[in-house]
Amino acid sequence: MISAKQVNELREKTGAGMMDCKKALTACNGDIEASIDWLREKGISKAAKKADRIAAEGLANIFIDGNKASILEVNCETDFVTRNQEFVDMVNTIGNAILTVDSVKSNDDVLNIVVDGKSISELITDKTAKIGEKLSLRRAELVNKSDDESFGSYLHMGGKIASLVVVKGASEDVAKDVAMQAAAMRPLYLNSSEVPAEILEKEKEVLKEQAINEGKPEDIAEKMVLGRISKYYKENCLVDQEFVKDSSMDIKTYVKNNGGEVVSMIRYEVGEGMEHRNENLADEVAKQLGN
Repeated sequence: MISAKQVNELREKTGAGMMDCKKALTACNGDIEASIDWLREKGISKAAKKADRIAAEGLANIFIDGNKASILEVNCETDFVTRNQEFVDMVNTIGNAILTVDSVKSNDDVLNIVVDGKSISELITDKTAKIGEKLSLRRAELVNKSDDESFGSYLHMGGKIASLVVVKGASEDVAKDVAMQAAAMRPLYLNSSEVPAEILEKEKEVLKEQAINEGKPEDIAEKMVLGRISKYYKENCLVDQEFVKDSSMDIKTYVKNNGGEVVSMIRYEVGEGMEHRNENLADEVAKQLGN
């Protein structure tokens, strides 16, 4: 019986995918060193060698089929690869494959999906070796809606930003407006109830300290915090944001005026929060040309 600990150890040593590591360990009766050789013999090591590279470029995309939608981000090392048709096709294959399952709770759920006899993990490994850059699935979600709900989706900058919203009771046009808002205005949360308690408390501490530094007494400073927290919500919560198409109302009011309410929001921005490569364009072009 191959344990999760063994699989993780082999992944750390080789950078190969989880399923590849499990196959190697099974074939080699759990022997780590023999499994490393097995991966090399299968050509997977070529992809594994790229595992420690920085891959913060890539594409985000959205796929919709009836009441199901998938949103995903797949990373590569350089912006050149995002225009490589094989990379684009791979992203499309993964996105559509997600629509064939009932739920996605983790990346491993996606990587284990089999398309044309090959797992998504194997597909990424093969493309990594062929394209010559580290490729990885960073994140993905499957969203289900009911018949009285509408998907709103929007891609910006050729897939650098993807936003997917679900709106209940309003049209797809309204839902798309909300998705465009999410893409443009970078809300961190759908509404105030989604703001984590620790984040909110930290924000209140900062705002109170700011008021005290402005010379306000502590009791006045605490009252000022309430007003400033409201401003925080308006900046960071989608439904409280000023509607970019009509500044006289917020998103919640706009959707309500059209007979609906916003149910959920997912926004992916490629590479956000990741370490980026420090390499100039000339070096990048030279590397792509093999110089």
